[in-house]
Amino acid sequence: MTISFLATFINILFQVLSWAIIIRVLLTWFPNIDPDNPLVQILRSITDPVLEPARRIVPSIGMIDISPIVVLIVLEVVRQVLISALYSLG
Repeated sequence: MTISFLATFINILFQVLSWAIIIRVLLTWFPNIDPDNPLVQILRSITDPVLEPARRIVPSIGMIDISPIVVLIVLEVVRQVLISALYSLG
């Protein structure tokens, strides 16, 4: 595998996860969406492993859950570190 392939894979993986988090946040604006909907369940299965630990660490501000914002920032930092590390190895 080339470094370019791994970098592309990491970029796509992190981008998909970021978009899944954003879509999940946007879905909270629609309270009538059925939580048993298969698309909602898929989004939860993708995002819960990342969001749930963050929710335990990051306190809410009033009724606003800022953990998705923190997770998105951390994901971007981790992505950049991984990509930099890959290119420095190659």
